[in-house]
Amino acid sequence: MLTRKKIEDAHERLQNRIHRTPMLSSQTLNDKVGASVFIKAEHLQKTGSFKIRGAMNRVLKAKESGANHVVAASSGNHGQAVAYAARSLGLAATIVVPETVIAAKEKAIKAYGGIVIHCGTTSEERLDYAQQVVKEITGATYIPPYDDYELMAGQGTVGLEILAQVKQAEVVVVPVGGGGLMSGVATAIKSMYPAIQVIGVEPEDANDTEQSIEAGKRLSIPAAQTIADGLRASVPGELTFPILQSNVDEIVTVSDEAIREACQFYLARMKQVVEPSGAVTLAALLVGKIDHQGGTVVLVASGGNVDLEAIGELV
Repeated sequence: MLTRKKIEDAHERLQNRIHRTPMLSSQTLNDKVGASVFIKAEHLQKTGSFKIRGAMNRVLKAKESGANHVVAASSGNHGQAVAYAARSLGLAATIVVPETVIAAKEKAIKAYGGIVIHCGTTSEERLDYAQQVVKEITGATYIPPYDDYELMAGQGTVGLEILAQVKQAEVVVVPVGGGGLMSGVATAIKSMYPAIQVIGVEPEDANDTEQSIEAGKRLSIPAAQTIADGLRASVPGELTFPILQSNVDEIVTVSDEAIREACQFYLARMKQVVEPSGAVTLAALLVGKIDHQGGTVVLVASGGNVDLEAIGELV
């Protein structure tokens, strides 16, 4: 199971292997929304996203168990993180990505030494294919993108850092895809300060978690077309979903237009490149989806891997 102790162990294991990302703030943003807002800058993390936390923790475990090759399925950021972690630990890596993968993310995976295989457009397609690949490679281990307790524990270190950096946090807002980041952060925060509101954000076109929580069971949705490519999960994780049900106070959704405007705010007002998947939390705040009552809000900006060519479309 995912516990605070497991997250604290991951925090110790990851010392000197990842960045302790900073908290950013903007008086313009504070005035605009009427709250004290802090941005957890995971877009400045190694490999450009929070994913290195869980990937490094899980790949370390795989190496300890004798693996010499790791295989992952990813829309891009998890794949980059696994490839980076594998290379740093002396392992080979194969990454299964969708046919629609962002070009910059594929290039980064290859730059980190990963072998790239394209498969389908949905998360279910690439997850299934990646597990087939594992069976064909001697000594290979599968590294899930979110549905794994060690991986969630690594992501949960974001929550520990938030609590250490912002002493009076009242609301913490996190992007939700498969649920690994949210599971880790929510577990870390609720185990220590249950009164803090933990809110998840999904794109309107990829709201599998919102629908599943409303239904009380995991539901699968059609392939999403949202610009937030890292949040296009088709169904919540089998392991992450019960954690989200127990520890998340609310799930809200935002439109692609709101996400685009959030990316523009980061660029124009804060001089930060945050990818659409990482900007959904700011989008939710800007359109009034976060009930903060003028208090202290922490937004997780989960990644910053954007194609240079795509920036033109965002602005």
